[in-house]
Amino acid sequence: MRLGIDLDGVVADFNRGWIDRYNRQYGTELPFDAVQSWDAIPGLTHFEDMGVFWDWARDHDGHTLFHHLETYPGALEALEALDRLGHDIVILTTKPDWAISDTYTWLGENRIKTREVHILEDKWRVDCDVYLDDAPHNLRNLVAKRPDRMVCRFVRPWNSPIGGANDIIDWPEFVQSVASQGR
Repeated sequence: MRLGIDLDGVVADFNRGWIDRYNRQYGTELPFDAVQSWDAIPGLTHFEDMGVFWDWARDHDGHTLFHHLETYPGALEALEALDRLGHDIVILTTKPDWAISDTYTWLGENRIKTREVHILEDKWRVDCDVYLDDAPHNLRNLVAKRPDRMVCRFVRPWNSPIGGANDIIDWPEFVQSVASQGR
């Protein structure tokens, strides 16, 4: 099966990455679990809006913030297992233009086995059998535009249940859900 996998918030721990850098740069102690809603960053930081945040995220040690992200526990092992089972890992991610190169570098450095990467806003345009995402707007669009496909919501504090999406709490559960879909 073709598995449409999001990166940030699903494979890459975006919030831990930016919070760690923010705390080090500004001497703050923002907890890693501070993000409880989508686009919460301006309310948690001194950034007046997301545009100012994205300007800050552009340059960190000669790379973008995206270059420095760690993976969530179990993500790489699960993707490896899904690949071994013969599934196609299709990366579906949204990034600013300035982060595209670092996104490809990050995929390579983390040895994510994919032959297909799409950096786009409308993830539903890429035909997959199963989708895994955490962004509320992406999940709503996937459910609406791909009602005949399995859409999985990676449960995070910044998203809520969405009718038509299957809730996934961790990577082993996703692997099991894919296995049951393939039967």
